[in-house]
Amino acid sequence: MDAYFTLVLAGLVLVLFLFVRMTKGERRQAPGPFALPVIGNLHQVNKHAPFKTFMEWSKQYGPVITVYMGLQRVVVLVGFETVKEALVDQAEDFSGRAPVPFVYKATRGYGIVISNGERWRQMRRFTLTTLRDFGMGRKKMESWIQEESKHLVDLLRENKSAPFDPSFFLSRAVSNVICALVFGQRFSYKDAQLLSLLQTINGSVTFLSSPSGQLYNLFPRLMNHLPGYHKRIFNELEKLHDFCMKKIMEHQETLNPDDPRDYIDSLTVYLCSGIKCNLPSTEFHHDNLASSVLDLFLGGTETTSSTLRYTLMMLIKYPHIQDKMQKEIDDVIGQTRSPTMEDRKSLPFTNAVIHEAQRFLDITPISVPHYSTSDIIFKGYIIPKGTVILPLLHSVLRSEDHWDSPWTFNPNHFLDKNGNFNPNPAFIPFSSGKRACVGEPLARMELFLFVVTLLQHFTFSSPEGPDSVDISPEFSSFGNIPRKYELVATPR
Repeated sequence: MDAYFTLVLAGLVLVLFLFVRMTKGERRQAPGPFALPVIGNLHQVNKHAPFKTFMEWSKQYGPVITVYMGLQRVVVLVGFETVKEALVDQAEDFSGRAPVPFVYKATRGYGIVISNGERWRQMRRFTLTTLRDFGMGRKKMESWIQEESKHLVDLLRENKSAPFDPSFFLSRAVSNVICALVFGQRFSYKDAQLLSLLQTINGSVTFLSSPSGQLYNLFPRLMNHLPGYHKRIFNELEKLHDFCMKKIMEHQETLNPDDPRDYIDSLTVYLCSGIKCNLPSTEFHHDNLASSVLDLFLGGTETTSSTLRYTLMMLIKYPHIQDKMQKEIDDVIGQTRSPTMEDRKSLPFTNAVIHEAQRFLDITPISVPHYSTSDIIFKGYIIPKGTVILPLLHSVLRSEDHWDSPWTFNPNHFLDKNGNFNPNPAFIPFSSGKRACVGEPLARMELFLFVVTLLQHFTFSSPEGPDSVDISPEFSSFGNIPRKYELVATPR
């Protein structure tokens, strides 16, 4: 009996300790729903689409909300003005990146996406400079995408109008563009290894956005000791890491320091310089090299190919929009000349449709989580050090204050009354501020050139008709993952 009483008392003390810990300083923190000990607000959050729960809570608690995902304190930022104030106006305060367990394990904490402090600053600065040097957002990259577009057109022609899942058709083309930048080469569409790597990338992003992926990020230590699909994903990611390391070693064997061929060469030159100069604080070493290459390969493939796949889905769903785009393209470019980025200003409707597809897909609704590396004062609240921060991009891209019909696919969101392209400041699918996507210029170029080239040569339809197309995402968590579907590419 005494042992039972002692156990109960110890349990109550533990619960009280956890409750005090979670509510300490609560009066200075942003408001939010009442959190239970240990599990926090997990029982209240929609596990299939957490951002929907956050949006509902913002109606009651305002644009800055404190939520507990288990024992982890999370601050959610809702609305364009709030997100902009944090990511742009207080950019330095909000430049930290949360150690998302899945991503941290995959990259070992190195690279660009998940790192912080001096490591992140050095790698991001170097990556931006190097990618620009090798043509990101410039004519050189434009020509690479134009060439890859021709390969994609040939691949679709070989299919002879048979229905097919476009997922890996598109991802192979997009991947080859980033491969040109990073590895200095493209791969054959029939390369079995490339297809295997792309399947790993797709599987990883899908897992991260599934309820199982959320569970891993909440309880990584427990999940690492349990069997499950996450074990297979990490084994596959290890193969992807080995592939990147193999490419790095191949580059080192043929390196000419005076004439770097690509991103790997440039990083290797810096790495060797750091060793020769005995710089103890340099972040240019093999771990960062491999993880940075992995970041670019992953990030430069999946998000852009998913957006392309979704754009084609919307054109099948709304064939009158596809018809109008093709007419505009035919009038301005024709069906034989390769499009250029210069053509974009003469194709306002096409440009508007591509932007609207990105807005409506809302591919990263909660953004990649930020982190308070020190105490932050924001809108009169304190965000304590060690808090995960979620700038809800979904609340910006679907804001009723900035879009006439936010829940409708409407290209007029990006057109003025005269039909000219009209940018909207609330269009931030790549996030904003110091942690905005480094590959944004490349992604914008790829989306425009690939879409225009495909519509020059094909009309896209569904084997079962437009009404059969389900545009709702398969998963909605870390990312909105478009559903798999089949299309028919009919030569024009």
